[in-house]
Amino acid sequence: MSRIQEAFQNKKAFIAFLTAGDPDFDSSVAYFKAAARAGADLIEIGIPFSDPIAEGPVIQEANIRALSNGMTLERVFELVTELRKEIQLPLVFLTYLNPVFHYGPDRFFARCKETGVDGIIIPDMPFEEKGEINDVAKKYGVDIISLIAPTSEARIRDIAKEATGFIYVVSSLGVTGVRSEIKTDLASILASIRETTDLPAAIGFGISTPEQAEKMGRIADGVIVGSAMVRIIAQYGTEAEQPLYEYVKSMKEATARAEA
Repeated sequence: MSRIQEAFQNKKAFIAFLTAGDPDFDSSVAYFKAAARAGADLIEIGIPFSDPIAEGPVIQEANIRALSNGMTLERVFELVTELRKEIQLPLVFLTYLNPVFHYGPDRFFARCKETGVDGIIIPDMPFEEKGEINDVAKKYGVDIISLIAPTSEARIRDIAKEATGFIYVVSSLGVTGVRSEIKTDLASILASIRETTDLPAAIGFGISTPEQAEKMGRIADGVIVGSAMVRIIAQYGTEAEQPLYEYVKSMKEATARAEA
């Protein structure tokens, strides 16, 4: 059983996202470790990029902070190596096609395998064009995490059929960011996915409160939170470890309540 499968085994998974190198390398390492200690079941590591088209202002600003402090793709791999000294949770990259191709797909996924990255999410890679990247990732045992958005209805089954790792269900149209209310008919999307595959499906985009986490956890296999965590770093900077720990702990507890 893979680490990603273990994250969802017999429980609702809480998935925590942070941008690598935000606000600096050492603080970032400490913050990922704090999320793991607080109960995160899977960790998403955002690779800083100058043009993160799927991200709202909060994560865009995190990318700027990280890049301004010298974060590079090579440094991201160093960060993963550092995390793997203590963390056995699944680690999944969130990045864009440009950094992967600039680094070289074969070299990139070889480094993923070497450092212990389990999966990758690429928001700007169309489902119909994932063939080349998919083949290289598979060669190195890295799962391509498929995204299913509210606009994907006509091809939900096609995407789900070929998915690996877990399925990322996008809660709302638009970019990432905290939302006061999520109105998408996610139950129907989840039903279509479950008719097609046994892979776990986690909901992300806009979830920020324990109440939202519990509600989403009742219909999905996992809950993904990013902007609300990154906002804590924006507020506390290098003093964010304890606030992050407390927030992740509360969100994990809320996600676990959805199992009842």
